[in-house]
Amino acid sequence: MSLCEVRCLPMTAEAFAPFGDLLDCAGDPDKMINAGLCGRYHDRAVLDFGDARGGISLFKAEPRSLPYTLDLMERHPDGSQAFLPMSEHSFLVTVAPDDGGRPGAPLAFLTAPGQGINLHRGTWHGVLTPLHAPGLFAVVDRIGPTHNLEEVRLDPPWLVVG
Repeated sequence: MSLCEVRCLPMTAEAFAPFGDLLDCAGDPDKMINAGLCGRYHDRAVLDFGDARGGISLFKAEPRSLPYTLDLMERHPDGSQAFLPMSEHSFLVTVAPDDGGRPGAPLAFLTAPGQGINLHRGTWHGVLTPLHAPGLFAVVDRIGPTHNLEEVRLDPPWLVVG
């Protein structure tokens, strides 16, 4: 089986905007707080939980490496999902536009250390893919009664290269 190849792009707010929000401290803070010792970068993402509530979970994922075989994508039709790394390491983010209820051709992004992401509701994305241990993330997403997960195996898979 031959793999299609996708090259990693640097993570920027503009390039990632169709899929979600980049969470970082780019630019000047919106205001200084805590007696001027802390910059607040205000309201960096639109969280969407529909008719449910938001929750914070911790994910501990096994580190992967490039090249990476992308063979599974998923989406959450009922809410957004934010990934906040709990270490200063970059991670791989794979996303795809919707193509008739299935993932289209994927895009791959490498975050910079200290960047997190918020995936919009319904965005096709690969599984959590840290590139370094410990692979620990805080995840802010929808807590509710629906299953809120669709998964698709990619055949053929894609090869993500740096």
